[in-house]
Amino acid sequence: MKDRIKVILVDDHAVVRAGFRMLLSTEADIDVIAEAERGEAACQLYLEQQPDVMVLDLSMPGIGGLESIRRICNRDSNAKILVFSVHNEMVYVDRAMNAGAKGYITKNSAPDILVTAIQKIAGGEIYIEHGLTKNMPLQNSETDYQTIVDTLSPREFDVFLLLAKGLTAHKIADELCLGYKTVANYGTQIRSKLKVSTVAELAHIAMVLGMMKN
Repeated sequence: MKDRIKVILVDDHAVVRAGFRMLLSTEADIDVIAEAERGEAACQLYLEQQPDVMVLDLSMPGIGGLESIRRICNRDSNAKILVFSVHNEMVYVDRAMNAGAKGYITKNSAPDILVTAIQKIAGGEIYIEHGLTKNMPLQNSETDYQTIVDTLSPREFDVFLLLAKGLTAHKIADELCLGYKTVANYGTQIRSKLKVSTVAELAHIAMVLGMMKN
């Protein structure tokens, strides 16, 4: 039997956490193991419980969601954090993904989106709610991304896909048996060619080109 996905819920509203817990309790492969209402407690709980996925709100008292993501990811580069927020502006998505989150959905999304996002992220994928990426303001929207991707070397293409999936440069270096600096240089070249600067933008391009499922 496949192991259940261990989830920690972080939101400063108890009624919201209760709703999340009730929804997820109907899923055979998901187990809510703990809850927190502030970022400080979330950081401590993460270290103690080692969840497969942490579902976290951005707007909380104390250090808040973004700083919580940074602190957790600084301690564990493999941390899988899904942001579940009322904010649907891309500036929040970019900041959350750059802080280390592996996914972003809004609280207006359909209930099954939360379940899908948790399952995808637990499986090592990145997940950004489709409605958010659909209108994502890329710096050069007229750019023919397929043409640029086609010019990437085989190694650059490998690195592009792994970056789009949310892997860190260190993880990519291990997976491709390359040096960290080599991977970092590839990443810089890829972002320069595609004229983007964030992981969310790379993920969006990969999704638009049909290289990743949303």
